[in-house]
Amino acid sequence: MASLHRRGFLAAGAGLGLSLGLPLPVSAATHDRLMRRTLDRVTDPEGTTLAEVATPTGDGYRLLSSGPGWPIEVREDLVEAEPDRDERREPLTAFVQFTDTHVIDVQSPLRFEYTHPILGTGAHRPQEALAQIGASALVQRVNALRSGPVTGRAFDFVMTTGDNTDNQEQIELDWLMRLLNGGAVTPNTGDPSVFEGVQNSGAELYWQPESEVSDRYKSEAGFPHLPGFLEAAMAEFSAPGLDVPWYCTIGNHDNTPSGTLPAGLLTEAFTGDRKIMFAEGDAAEQAAAAQSDPDQVGELPEAVAHQEEVDTAGSTTIVSTVTPDERRAPFDTEGFVAAHLDEANTGPGPVGHGFSEANADGTDCFYTFTIAEGVTGISMDTTTLAGLANGSIGKHQFDWVEQTLRSASSTYYDRLGRQQTQDVSDELFILFSHHSSDTMNNPLPDSRRPGEVRYIGEILVGMLNRYPNVLAWVNGHTHANNVRAHTSDRPERGFWEINTASHIDHPQLARCIELVDNQDGTMSLFTTLIEADSPYRVDHGDFSPAGLASLYRELSLNDIHADEANLGEAGDRNVELLVPAHHPGR
Repeated sequence: MASLHRRGFLAAGAGLGLSLGLPLPVSAATHDRLMRRTLDRVTDPEGTTLAEVATPTGDGYRLLSSGPGWPIEVREDLVEAEPDRDERREPLTAFVQFTDTHVIDVQSPLRFEYTHPILGTGAHRPQEALAQIGASALVQRVNALRSGPVTGRAFDFVMTTGDNTDNQEQIELDWLMRLLNGGAVTPNTGDPSVFEGVQNSGAELYWQPESEVSDRYKSEAGFPHLPGFLEAAMAEFSAPGLDVPWYCTIGNHDNTPSGTLPAGLLTEAFTGDRKIMFAEGDAAEQAAAAQSDPDQVGELPEAVAHQEEVDTAGSTTIVSTVTPDERRAPFDTEGFVAAHLDEANTGPGPVGHGFSEANADGTDCFYTFTIAEGVTGISMDTTTLAGLANGSIGKHQFDWVEQTLRSASSTYYDRLGRQQTQDVSDELFILFSHHSSDTMNNPLPDSRRPGEVRYIGEILVGMLNRYPNVLAWVNGHTHANNVRAHTSDRPERGFWEINTASHIDHPQLARCIELVDNQDGTMSLFTTLIEADSPYRVDHGDFSPAGLASLYRELSLNDIHADEANLGEAGDRNVELLVPAHHPGR
């Protein structure tokens, strides 16, 4: 779930520097010089943001066109870069991170769209009916690229770092499997012949694409009138599926209702025939607090808990009768793991997509896997079933992570900062989670391990800083690009935290990550952002799969809750991250 209550659009024509996120002022000549230097260093930039970037144009409702690519920024927060390293570098692995795809049933009775004026973009997005076809276009991009743009090494895998689904529904999980493995996807539930969601409810709170009503999105942001949009959005399409193995990390939207309520709440509402189309006043305020306030988490007002219509001085709630659908039944963590372990969902592999029989009961949704020779991945579960969007990590898992690191670290530091050595074979480590270190501040316990101590992100960072073989921690959740160096008193104890924007909200990006050995006492992590494989602009009457995927990106740009800050600064996008090479024997 993205950070809330943030607004801010780029003014049209604000200049190259602002649209690129580069320090101001920046001239076209300076950008050209940076790009020439970048392109001299890479193998194949085509299809990535090294070559071109979706750039807004116009006033009011903005369209997209091709703009200049983003250069590679070299970050030496942990160690200085040596000259001529490009001639010496040896690629060790290349992979892609997807995050926050939010495969979504937009007609679900469970949703809280009416809280979007309070909670922001996570509650309702004008583009969300196109989430599945947008995700498929991202898969197409990875298949077309095939390899890392800097080194040319073939992709070893894709890791999707949580919030894979949106409403924790079985049908969303089924769609996810088809999107990643390939197959026919029909993003429709309930009555197959009638759309039963808020976008044809007539409520001015939402974009009504097929109605001429002057809704909030049309009046505030100039959204278009698009007859036929909803039928096209719900139509079946063929998903190609990934050509490379994929792994999965669990997120809060994958195991709790709306990613914010305690697990097990509103179970009957998932498959019921009542849907709240509109609420304001006390009902909306209380529903928002139940999802965001630690003191009120899960405490839904009666009207919401029972999907009842209310019209009083303090509250207005409008409820519609919809077609129930058993496919909307919620899955739990055991069911989430089971879907991945199902051999019918293996696709390009591996069986389980990281999960194994050790995870089958849904208690421990974390694991290790081989990234490449000498490089181990650790997928963590930073969610809690008690509710709220943010996360933490339980002591059992925390100890498991540390033991995993220690078992393959010939040198590490104890809690007092004393260097320890042991006779073991070294592995390099890259960690994955849904939550970032800053969003691991959820104080609520996890019912999977009642009474267990939960640790915040700062404590996890402190532990990781004691293991020099940790290179990076890759995560999502914030829906923003942010690359951060976690430094320490010794350079070799530092590591990088790589946080990537979502694929549901603007700017809709994924990230290629390439690890290289510079053979000079340093290593580099090259991280390159990629966009979906869809045109930047099409005619609004083009409801082909490519046209809808293009519209998905355009609508997200113009969402009244969109935040240009999610792009990050230049040092959060296409970057080379230097780390000391601390792997004796390689």
